[in-house]
Amino acid sequence: MGRTRSLVTAALLAAVLTASKYALDGLPNIELVSLLVILYTLEYPKLTIPAVYTYLLVYGLLNGFGLWWFPQLYIWAILMMLTRLLRASDSALLWAALSGIFGLCFGALYAVAHAVAAGPAAGVAYWIAGIPFDLLHGAGNFAVTLLLFRPLRGCLKRIKRARNQE
Repeated sequence: MGRTRSLVTAALLAAVLTASKYALDGLPNIELVSLLVILYTLEYPKLTIPAVYTYLLVYGLLNGFGLWWFPQLYIWAILMMLTRLLRASDSALLWAALSGIFGLCFGALYAVAHAVAAGPAAGVAYWIAGIPFDLLHGAGNFAVTLLLFRPLRGCLKRIKRARNQE
């Protein structure tokens, strides 16, 4: 893939992440970003980091760079690394389980930044207060990934094949 094509593709992937985030923002912790990060890591491994961090930059510019923003710098990296480790699997159930567990752990991962900024008690309090949202996040991630993993991965594979034939 040429340099310009890679840049444009990464920007497009970031735009889809951003659009998907805002499209579902009205639903509590129901999102497509986790699924898309998994799919991008599987299908566009060299473009995932630029796409995810461009998304995070845009999201921060649109919403402000508060304490809420900084944990995302390492949280999404963890999901990308886990996906790379499991990349040989084509099981939608495995990817749904990973996405669900990631959603369940999201608040705990976020709480690390609160513990660093305001002390361990603040981190624990943040995590405990968010457990109901983490449960919803995990269930939502599991369901969305189980439902959409195969069709979206098929779309990404077709797009890659078509682009490679150009």
